[in-house]
Amino acid sequence: MTTLGEFLIDLLASYDVDRVFGIPGVHTIELYRGLANSSITHYTPRHEQGAGFMADGYARISGKPGVCFVITGPGLTNIATAMAQAYADSIPMLVISGVNKTQHLGHGNGNLHELPNQSAFAEQVSSFSYSVTHPDDLPKAMARAFAVFSSSRPRPVHIEIPIDLMSASADHLTLPTSLPTPSLPCPDEATIEQVAAHCLRATSPLLIIGGGVKGDGRSTQQLAERLDCPVIMTVNARGLLPEDHPLAIPASPSLESVRSLIEASDLVIAMGTELGPTDFDMYENQGFAISGTLIRVDIDPLQLQRNGTPDVCMVGDADLTMRQLVNALPEIPQTSSGKEGANRARKTKKDAFDELSTPMQHQVQFLDTIKTTLPGAIIVGDSTQPVYAGNLYYSPDSPKGWVNSATGFGTLGYALPAAIGAQLAAPQRPVICLTGDGGIQFTLGELGSAMDAGANIIVIVWNNDGYQEIKNFMLDNNITPEGVTPSSPDFPSIAKAYGLYTEHLSSKEDLPKVLKRVQAEKRPALIQIEEALFTPE
Repeated sequence: MTTLGEFLIDLLASYDVDRVFGIPGVHTIELYRGLANSSITHYTPRHEQGAGFMADGYARISGKPGVCFVITGPGLTNIATAMAQAYADSIPMLVISGVNKTQHLGHGNGNLHELPNQSAFAEQVSSFSYSVTHPDDLPKAMARAFAVFSSSRPRPVHIEIPIDLMSASADHLTLPTSLPTPSLPCPDEATIEQVAAHCLRATSPLLIIGGGVKGDGRSTQQLAERLDCPVIMTVNARGLLPEDHPLAIPASPSLESVRSLIEASDLVIAMGTELGPTDFDMYENQGFAISGTLIRVDIDPLQLQRNGTPDVCMVGDADLTMRQLVNALPEIPQTSSGKEGANRARKTKKDAFDELSTPMQHQVQFLDTIKTTLPGAIIVGDSTQPVYAGNLYYSPDSPKGWVNSATGFGTLGYALPAAIGAQLAAPQRPVICLTGDGGIQFTLGELGSAMDAGANIIVIVWNNDGYQEIKNFMLDNNITPEGVTPSSPDFPSIAKAYGLYTEHLSSKEDLPKVLKRVQAEKRPALIQIEEALFTPE
């Protein structure tokens, strides 16, 4: 007999799932019955939150959904934080959990791992939560999940299976012979023509792209060059235009210089961005404004009316819409010189960097050193000082090179497990986990997971003796700092105990050679850096 748990493994493989992150428990062992002999590799974190963050990092870099197995009750509540971060950042994640036996559901008798309504809990951090009540439900639920991932806003999906159904017969079920998915939405021809007319009339157009813009950036570059307009890249879109492209602005719209550019633009096209506060109003001073015509493109129709009222709405996939718009525009730029966009971008970039505080400028230079030393590097960050600086002003040298949790849901403990997932998705690229001495302690045990997975990440611990960002915020608001200096262990010693290679940077001038030496080890490594090394006198 083929059990439903065994059928699930075959079903996942049919959807091209090749990795699963999870921690087995008595309520999920039947999901593992067919796993060892399948084409799917399983990775075991030290905590379910780590499983979710690994899946998130894997999904962001691979473009495929990250899949997790978690137990009933605490397994799901533990992974909920990671699901919430993925929900905020529109990351595809499939969380498959157990749930108590069918005859025990909703009784509140205190069975092991029981939640009053587990599916309702999961719904708060997922596109939808599906409760399997019969084996025939599973293929339907999976088809719905992958339809979300491929053709709508790709957020987490939760599927729960009662533990008694996991061992039920699935002999009557068949795997799909083809996997039809809904086509991507795109605007109609009349709307494209309307937007093209706006573009042709504009004298100072501007393009803002967000995390909803995927691919290698070619469509973005083509549209920007047709319009001769600067391109502002939000945190989740950095690298889609290379830093040396004359129209690229890898700086935050929370900076006054970038806001000035936006306000001076008579046409703003916002593609695949929420226009959300953590990108556009980081300092919560309500200074962000768009005075020109606003055209918004989003795959989620509900998002089009949030954070501002657009003049034209286009429901559609950002990349597909950009290609349509490129085809509707003439090749010759609509400015007299063809260089005005580059001049506007150049001035904004200079002013944006000059606007940064001196410590932040040094932290951006620190990031640039990593990029120069390790070409193609993916930096996966936590909420720590150089990540905040990079979110204000940093450009990776390739797409998907800048990933962090400091925007959106803004959770700590993300960087280490997410870097493991990123490295599994792109083993040919250097992957840097950039985390603080406070943040890494949320998921410190995942150092062992990196060793288990053979994920040759480089963990950089930016040590500033606690939660320095929060301490500064307290001081700025005349609050006596309290609770912001948790003691830190000897991170290199802990890393060595797990088998990692370790270094303690003693001079900022040594950073390039230390990075090269660590990379040459071809195993997970940890570098501890004292913030004072990169603090100006």
